[in-house]
Amino acid sequence: MPFIEWESNFELGIKTFDDHHRHLVGLINKIYDDYTTEAPSKEVGAILVELIDYASYHFSAEELWMEKQSYPYPKIDQHFKEHDDFSNTIIDLKKEYNQGKLNLSLDVLIFLKNWLSDHILKTDSDYGVFIASRGLNAD
Repeated sequence: MPFIEWESNFELGIKTFDDHHRHLVGLINKIYDDYTTEAPSKEVGAILVELIDYASYHFSAEELWMEKQSYPYPKIDQHFKEHDDFSNTIIDLKKEYNQGKLNLSLDVLIFLKNWLSDHILKTDSDYGVFIASRGLNAD
């Protein structure tokens, strides 16, 4: 059973970003699977790197789109800050994990799940409304 179930309320109606979000959900589910099966440290580390890399790619794509579409201030600044805070947190978690100072725990998994769900349902849904109201498309 997945740790995070993809739900229709996660959809923004923007195929590109909905696909990105599905991939991020899949990565968190993979980390959860590794946790529950007690996968070797090397495998867990690799999926953490993939999560960091993909989140960075996704955040860059969203931010570029928002700038091109003149997404309003201060919403854009807050959105970018959430991305930066999450990126810094997972980079720190990965460093601690590599140094043996952090074990993959249910607390870490819950943090990832809650952050992504909250970000999609609150912050990202706001720009979904913005797109719909202006008849824009990010694809």
